[in-house]
Amino acid sequence: MTDEEELDRLTGKLALPAKVRLLTGATTWRTAAEPAVGLRELVLSDGPAGVRGQTWDERHTAVLLPSATALAATWDERLVAEVGGLLASEARRKAVDVVLAPNLNLHRSPLAGRHFECFSEDPELTGRIGAALVRGIQAHGVAATAKHYVANDSETDRLSVDVRVDERTLREVYLAPFEAAVAAGVRLVMAGYNRLDGTTMTAHPLLADPLKTEWGFDGVVVSDWGAARGTRDTARSGLDLVMPGPEGPWGRALVRAVEEGRVPASAVDDKVRRLLRLADRCGALGERRPARPPLRSPRTRALARRAVAAGAVLLTNRDVLPLDPGRLATLAVIGEHAARTRVQGGGSAGVFPQDEVSVLDGIRAGLRGRGRVVHVPGPAPGGPPAPLDMTLCTDPRSGVPGVLLRVLDPDGRELYAEHRGNGRQLEPPLVPGGHTVEISARLHPRVSGRWTLGIAGFGRLCLSLDGRTLLDETVVKDTDDPALVHVRPPARPVTAELAAGSAPHLVARRELAPGTGRAMVVGAAPPAPDPAAALADAARAARAADAAVVVVGTTEHGEYEGHDRTSLALPPGQDALVSAVARANPRTVVVVNSGGPVELPWRDEAGALLLAWFPGQEAGGGLADVLLGRVEPGGRLPTTWPAALADAPVTRTRPLDGRLDYAEGLHVGYRGWLRRHRTPAYWFGHGLGYTNWSYEEVTGPAEVRAGDAFTVRVRVRNTGPRAGREVVQVYLARPGAAVEYPERWLAGYAAVRARPGETVTAVVRIAARGLRHWSVEAGGWRTEPGPCRVLAGRSAGDLPLALEVVVRDRE
Repeated sequence: MTDEEELDRLTGKLALPAKVRLLTGATTWRTAAEPAVGLRELVLSDGPAGVRGQTWDERHTAVLLPSATALAATWDERLVAEVGGLLASEARRKAVDVVLAPNLNLHRSPLAGRHFECFSEDPELTGRIGAALVRGIQAHGVAATAKHYVANDSETDRLSVDVRVDERTLREVYLAPFEAAVAAGVRLVMAGYNRLDGTTMTAHPLLADPLKTEWGFDGVVVSDWGAARGTRDTARSGLDLVMPGPEGPWGRALVRAVEEGRVPASAVDDKVRRLLRLADRCGALGERRPARPPLRSPRTRALARRAVAAGAVLLTNRDVLPLDPGRLATLAVIGEHAARTRVQGGGSAGVFPQDEVSVLDGIRAGLRGRGRVVHVPGPAPGGPPAPLDMTLCTDPRSGVPGVLLRVLDPDGRELYAEHRGNGRQLEPPLVPGGHTVEISARLHPRVSGRWTLGIAGFGRLCLSLDGRTLLDETVVKDTDDPALVHVRPPARPVTAELAAGSAPHLVARRELAPGTGRAMVVGAAPPAPDPAAALADAARAARAADAAVVVVGTTEHGEYEGHDRTSLALPPGQDALVSAVARANPRTVVVVNSGGPVELPWRDEAGALLLAWFPGQEAGGGLADVLLGRVEPGGRLPTTWPAALADAPVTRTRPLDGRLDYAEGLHVGYRGWLRRHRTPAYWFGHGLGYTNWSYEEVTGPAEVRAGDAFTVRVRVRNTGPRAGREVVQVYLARPGAAVEYPERWLAGYAAVRARPGETVTAVVRIAARGLRHWSVEAGGWRTEPGPCRVLAGRSAGDLPLALEVVVRDRE
């Protein structure tokens, strides 16, 4: 590694314009190179469910891992570190130096649209899981990025919202996971779009203190893409790198600001030094180090599959799971989500996966040679039509499955053409003189009826079928949110009669107006079945089977970046589907395929209820392993699930007059439920396995000195029929304290494994931070002396063991 004196020397070799040039991206995903100091470009890529690389292209696939909610549900830092290593391997395969993960924002509201990309509602769990992912990524020469600093916990008006949060809450709740990431050595921190207490985060004093001073962060603070808007305020703050480039608010404007004395030259030098330090850590400075091969191995898919099962949360089980393959002559698998399992959330973190194993395919593989699997789709969940793919259409020029992509000039002449695999083209080629992007295909419908066709994008959109115009409309861009402009533009649906066996020619065009992005999506969906008939078919199949697995979940337009939900209800028809199947067969397992909480009004009707999250490309294999009893469901809830949205103590994501007040203070998630004396459907930390546990004893010190860590031991017994894993959780409470605290809060956890009848002891270390609070008056951390209750159990709502501890002042 290059020492600090060498970094100073290299910085001193550069003139001011050269220094400033390094501080804005050279492209959307790359920083600038500087041969004078041996600096090559650094390549950044979105995460955390997969490493996309520099292009949105279905030909450049990536390993798709379970969503962040699923990873946090494992409560397994060792596994999460392994997943981080897999992300690093993918980054190196794609020549990526920096992975933009983990997302350390919290599940403040169950309505938050990016819920799936964040770990949990609790700062302790988020901090520990996030730190594990950081360590896993950075153990292999790739840098991780803690984002989005800070209080960027919802999507509504996220580019401009002014979040108001009191100082103590900020320190104890929202900054805490970032502090844990810095302690783990994270190399970048991303400043969010939002304002905090009136100041935009890319110019906020928090970038310096506590981040760079108190915590000692020596890495790079990078802006979220397009978040830096001013010159002097951002340059004088702790922001180090503006992305994307090459345009931006710094450049020549920053050079002038330094020359005129409005920005200290020392501030620029510090930013350059940090960038060079990052480059050195990534092997991008000085002599090029021998490239180490990516960490790919035959175990890659096995790890992704193992992570699916480890994060799956068994919410209820009335002796239905695991299913015994030897006793399943017929298994009914029901729901569109079973055949088209939603494997990832929507937004900038999305990738084109190497493969997608649906729940249906996973079960079929698991029962091959044994029971018969019958699939019934049930009512259609709705939403925009899925993008054209190779199962539905062919390139009209070559006849190969897929579509024809063309770029045309203003007169309609072809400038460029190529075959592509599907109708989701987020980055069609930039061709000089290009005026229009065209996607065309021969459709091959398998059923006759009124199909839904759609085109998404901004600007003028045209859709025709066999030369007949179906749509000609101009969609005005009403947002600057990059997730909506470049990843998920609005869709315009139309309908048309298609006959099975025909091959109509579909042509979609979008004019490339300035400022409207490049994204274009063309889709098609078959006629939706009659809802009543679909329910009857599902019930009939369930009644005739030995057991039923029904898969329901959210759709692509429900959970995605740039949008907050307004409801926790499943799409129309899904609740009725579960109820109909459960009535027909008491041995019904419901698999919920969502990234965040949804209402489950039928939860007491189902024989078993398994939460799958967005499980990644190995969804079907991992979930089949759980359903058929090959492995135990390992997940515990990382966030509290309400029975109904109205019950949730915190729901607001919509600003009022531009402000979003975190009026609940410290009482986020389960803390808010406890404060309001409400009972959710399922508590934070809840999750069942395939055995039972008895909590027998908790022991620990009678006294603890302020500022010291201490250890709690919890004895548990496996009272069930098979070996299993239990996540033992320890919470603290300070009844009668002079300072306001939550009713209780998670302070530590540990997992244990035991055979049937075996007794084991979980050793849970409680860090000193577990007892401290932030004193606004003193401007620092304090630990209040007095009594403390230590509570141990299975969830925030199931804590059968208690221990009294006295906290003493340090002498």
